Amino acid sequence: MLFEYETQRLLLKIIKPEYGSSVLEFYLRDKALFERYEPDRMPGFYTTDYQKKALYIEFNKAIEGTMFRFYVYEKTDPQTIIGTISFFNILHAPCCSCEAGYKFSSRVHHHGYALANIVFTELNMHRIVACVEPNNAPSIHLLERVGFVREGLCRDHTCQHGIWIDHLQYSLLPTDLRQ
Repeated sequence: MLFEYETQRLLLKIIKPEYGSSVLEFYLRDKALFERYEPDRMPGFYTTDYQKKALYIEFNKAIEGTMFRFYVYEKTDPQTIIGTISFFNILHAPCCSCEAGYKFSSRVHHHGYALANIVFTELNMHRIVACVEPNNAPSIHLLERVGFVREGLCRDHTCQHGIWIDHLQYSLLPTDLRQ
C-alpha cells in the first residue's frame, strides 16, 4: 500500500504529525456536521497536540498495515484537507475484508468523491463493509451510487452522545463497483 495516491481530481495522503494543525482546521470547519454522526470526542480532541498524537498513531498503523487513513485534498488546493477515507479492521485470508469510514467537508458534498479500488488492488481485499446511520441520507446515497449493497440493520451499533444508535450495514465486492 502506498502512502499517497492521485486521482483525476484528488490527492490522497497518509500524513505525519506535523500536519496536526491542518487536521484540526478540517475538524473545526465542519464540527457540527461531523459530531452529528460520530461518537463523543475525547477530551482535548480539538487541539493541535491531540491531532499530532493521533497522526503519529495512524502513521504507525499504516506502516504495520493494520489501518490506513488517507487525508483527501483537491488538486486545485493541495494545502486544504477536504476529507478522510479510512480502512480498518483489516482481515487477511481467508476473509480478505475490511471496514471503511469517510467524512468530507460540507463544501464538497455531492462532488462524487469516493475510493475503493486501491483496497481491492493494493490490499487484495474481497469485501469492504461500511456502516451508516439510517437517517444519514447523503452517506447512504453515496454508498449506493458507487455500488455498495445494503445487507441489513446492525442494532445498537455505536454509542453516540450516550445513546446506542442502529446502523445500516453495506458491503462492496469488486464486482459491485460502478465506473
